[in-house]
Amino acid sequence: MTISRRAVLRSASTLAGLILQRTMWSEALGKISTLPAPVRLVDGASAAGLDFVLRNDARGRKYQVETLPGGLGVIDFDADGWPDLFCTNGASLPGMTKTGPEYWNRLYRNNRDGTFSDVTEKAGLQGSGYSMGVAVADYNNDGHEDLFVVGVHGNHLYRNNGDGTFTETTREAGLTGPGSLGRPAWSVGACWIDYDNDGFLDLFISNYCDWEPGSDPICGGMEAQARAYCHPDNYRAESMQLYHNNGDGTFTEVTHLQGLPDLVGKGMGLAVADFTGDGRPGIFVANDNARNLLLRNRGKGFQEIGVDAGVAFNGDGRNISGMGADFGDIDGDGRPDIVMTALKNETYEVFLNQGKGVFDDGSARTGLLNESRLWNGWGCGLADLDNDGWLDLFVAGGGLDTQDAQPNRVFHNHGGHFEDVSQTVGRDFQLAALHRGVVFADFDRDGRLDAAVTALNAPIELWWNRSPSDNPARHWLQLRLTGKRSNRSAVGAEVRCRSNGHIQVRTVSGSMGYASTSDLTVHFGLGEATGAEVEIRWPSGKIQRLGEVRANQRLNLTEPIG
Repeated sequence: MTISRRAVLRSASTLAGLILQRTMWSEALGKISTLPAPVRLVDGASAAGLDFVLRNDARGRKYQVETLPGGLGVIDFDADGWPDLFCTNGASLPGMTKTGPEYWNRLYRNNRDGTFSDVTEKAGLQGSGYSMGVAVADYNNDGHEDLFVVGVHGNHLYRNNGDGTFTETTREAGLTGPGSLGRPAWSVGACWIDYDNDGFLDLFISNYCDWEPGSDPICGGMEAQARAYCHPDNYRAESMQLYHNNGDGTFTEVTHLQGLPDLVGKGMGLAVADFTGDGRPGIFVANDNARNLLLRNRGKGFQEIGVDAGVAFNGDGRNISGMGADFGDIDGDGRPDIVMTALKNETYEVFLNQGKGVFDDGSARTGLLNESRLWNGWGCGLADLDNDGWLDLFVAGGGLDTQDAQPNRVFHNHGGHFEDVSQTVGRDFQLAALHRGVVFADFDRDGRLDAAVTALNAPIELWWNRSPSDNPARHWLQLRLTGKRSNRSAVGAEVRCRSNGHIQVRTVSGSMGYASTSDLTVHFGLGEATGAEVEIRWPSGKIQRLGEVRANQRLNLTEPIG
């Protein structure tokens, strides 16, 4: 009989976990009655004026594209320092056209008073085609954040004009057409990354599978009521694509030059971080029932190292339904780990960074193996929701079809070990839906990270963070970086925060979860510390040390020159 590595880890993890939990509970027994729930979230989307409904035009025909929409992005499009929200939307099928306002993509302006206003028409961002995901950054270094919207057989680049309007520049930028694929791509996600560190953000696109309207095989049964969405194995995978920013507003596809045609997969979630510690951020690609990809940045191009790094497959050596992904230091050792969501019974995956580009299966060790077994997961994010200095995990829950609706989940991080606290987060949090994308930002600027979540054919959710800030005290620090020699959005900058002997590390990048982009503002929870020492390593290589910085403030920092 062969015993998998994960089974051994599960047994060891269970024993160690029981011992640890017994010790922790015995020490905390007298305090339980006085400690509030660590994370408290309240849905306030309707009251805030967010009326977006994600529509996929599902009518029982089981087109494969119906299951995948839902990405959204945080963008400060008016540069007022308050995060705004952009939502991608589907279209009518099989034509894949936005035949009415119900299918428009939407831009909501943050009114800075807890409400939002729909400014889609004024901005010119209604969009076209069947949209999936969005990447946000200042690609032309003009000081205004731009949008790259990906979808089925058509992607769109929108340049921010700085006056509340956007201009589509897809054709002028050289981003139309199938490129190296030779056929229209079904793109799910994209991320901005300055892989050659020339000061201009390049573009990586996560493509899914080869599909045409009406080409879906019949799965589940011949009768209409028995039809089901087909397994991804019924579709041919597509390659990822890489576009170099020429610095003049145009892009050149360099996929062939980087060897990426061999990187075939059913690309879903993307995450960016400097996982090797060499100052060059790389990319993790979660694939749907195909091996995951890990792209190490060599300075002038990428090298795919997923198998050698130990992240290509789950702990049992199998492909799973990789959906969302994020980088973050889960165990507090100063190195970015990887979390990836999947469907129920597959469990979510944790890859713990051992240094030098090597990862170890940490699903059992962190407790996520058993905690996630019953739950479908799409969008996700590692975010310190209670400001205790440890990254918690928020997961957008929901399966493929209406019978698979599930509530979102919150897994609280206790010193590197996750505990599902979803039942105590709040009454509204138990709502079941087919959730998809999730993004994080401090939308009301109160020092606590909020979350926005989309769901198929359901209203958007805005989870205001009302986690207690006392008993014990919970302090925070936020930094917004602007590059000068580096790219203007400072994507790829690494920020180190030391407080009370605890080191936290973040890489500036909003790309995370599923087809989504969170706020580029860096957020640190400081726990009871009233100050922290901060060090920034800019993409240019410049090291900036701030020394002791007091807690509970937001700093706007520009890269020093010289």
